[in-house]
Amino acid sequence: MRTSRWIPALYVGPAVLVMAAACLYPVLAAFQLAGYDWSMGTPWESAVTVGWKNFATAFGNPMVWSSLRTTLLFAAVCVSAEMALGIALALALEHKVRGMAFFRTLFILPMMIAPIAVGLVWRYMFDAQFGLINAAFALVGLAPRTWLADPSLAFVAIVVADIWQWTPFVFIMIIAALANVDGSVIEASRIDGARWLQMTFRVKLPMIMHVIAITLMMRLIDAFRVLEVVYVLTFGGPGDSTEILSLHIYKTAFVGQQLGVAAAISVLLLVVVALLSWGALRLSNPMKESR
Repeated sequence: MRTSRWIPALYVGPAVLVMAAACLYPVLAAFQLAGYDWSMGTPWESAVTVGWKNFATAFGNPMVWSSLRTTLLFAAVCVSAEMALGIALALALEHKVRGMAFFRTLFILPMMIAPIAVGLVWRYMFDAQFGLINAAFALVGLAPRTWLADPSLAFVAIVVADIWQWTPFVFIMIIAALANVDGSVIEASRIDGARWLQMTFRVKLPMIMHVIAITLMMRLIDAFRVLEVVYVLTFGGPGDSTEILSLHIYKTAFVGQQLGVAAAISVLLLVVVALLSWGALRLSNPMKESR
């Protein structure tokens, strides 16, 4: 019996409607707000239409581009390190080893902690007087560092916190993909004399490249959306050395009460994330037909 053409739409329709309400409406609302001058606490009727003025104000502000550069650097460093560490850990714990269940559980724990708590924990860890990191430095004879007061070291601090929290996500995605690799292909490559490196980089990783691409895309999006950890750890300081774009949007909206300008900057962030996501999917399209 042939399935009617409207049956797939019947099943997919509710999910599409939910996604449209949850995702599309806020995006359209941000575009709308970017055309108005409005402050929180005042009725919407008092909002003044300003057209493209908010975009001109946002794009003409050097702080926006400085925050964007900081965000790009933060995302590049964090995502690269998380992908490399996550894939390496997944390959190391792919096979049965003693204590494997314990290690897998241990690696997953950081991802389960609330970002606010992660920021607080690492703030105490990097504390110049009482932090555990400076205490460890003292044990090996190294001088203590003012981690959160030095622009370069503060950036290192937020990078370390993000890598610690989100490497487990990459680990989970990759180890699940490796578990679904066809064992007959691995066995055939082993019979053909492939060594571990050849089997890993020419057989296993190419077979799960679509999962790697999706994981990369998801981490890129999350790296651009990160806010809580940086907010608690440095609040963009010292100076503006760790002020990523999402934090700058927060400050513009809720500290400066420039909601229209903040919405215009959020549109810029949306465009950047969309372009990066498109590029990540182009690396390996999971929906392409095998030829």
